[in-house]
Amino acid sequence: MADRSLRGMRIGAQSLQSEDGVIFAERAEYRYRCAACNHETVMIFSAEAETPEEWECRNCGAPATLLVDSKPVEIDRSGEKVARTHWDMLLERRTRAELEELLEERLAFLRARRGQKQSA
Repeated sequence: MADRSLRGMRIGAQSLQSEDGVIFAERAEYRYRCAACNHETVMIFSAEAETPEEWECRNCGAPATLLVDSKPVEIDRSGEKVARTHWDMLLERRTRAELEELLEERLAFLRARRGQKQSA
């Protein structure tokens, strides 16, 4: 067993594989500009990869848009759905007047019940 041990190697620090015969993928450089802080970020992707239209700015965290010929790409957001809140869905089923009436009924019920517990 001692003849098989790797003496003097640091675990995980060095690879025993060589780069002989390795063909690296083509890479392309893309630039993104943040609208909030005007910071420009350079990202390198594989030439075959689909390039995202937005990237998080490294400076401030706001979305940065892809630059093509030094101009920001127009992002089509027409197909995106707007998230509906519970309140939006409730307003689809009832009017504000109906909601206020239901609220008053419920408050009257709770006040009446509280009054009964206090007198007992």
